[in-house]
Amino acid sequence: MPALSERSVVQVTVADPRVRPLLRELGEEYSARYGKDAHAELARYPDEEFTAPHGGVLLLLLEGGEPVAGGAFRRYDAGTAELKRIWTHSGHRRRGLAREVVAELEREALARGYRRIYLTTGPRQPEARALYLNTGYRPLFDTEADPESIGPLPFEKHLPRHPDPATDLRTGKATAQ
Repeated sequence: MPALSERSVVQVTVADPRVRPLLRELGEEYSARYGKDAHAELARYPDEEFTAPHGGVLLLLLEGGEPVAGGAFRRYDAGTAELKRIWTHSGHRRRGLAREVVAELEREALARGYRRIYLTTGPRQPEARALYLNTGYRPLFDTEADPESIGPLPFEKHLPRHPDPATDLRTGKATAQ
């Protein structure tokens, strides 16, 4: 089995050329699932909302220097960050990369003083719904209802004031000592 490329996480701006493939593939995926051009939705928030001076961040997970996953948050309110654009490149799915991105975003949000994370995901994204449920997010909707009848599916997670180093932020569970 070939050796895994080294991974790193970098903070970037929306203008960084490494972000373009993320947004392009994400737009294509949303358009295929929802039957309309999703690029307008991706452009709904000004780019600066995903920068530190405005309370946000955009992270890329790089492998061998290439973006394989990413995500962002923006300021939702004084104590809440809103996750946006969690994405894994189609050629790198089913490897836990989205979990890593979410955990990094949670760490960054906590470091910036946020105590809660809010997000919505689309009703036709069962893998995203599963990701958030499996990483400790509380659904703010009836999980027994038909997702199509709800629209965007809202979730929240309260972040610990002092994270326990023995807790894995990706799962919310104790790590082996």
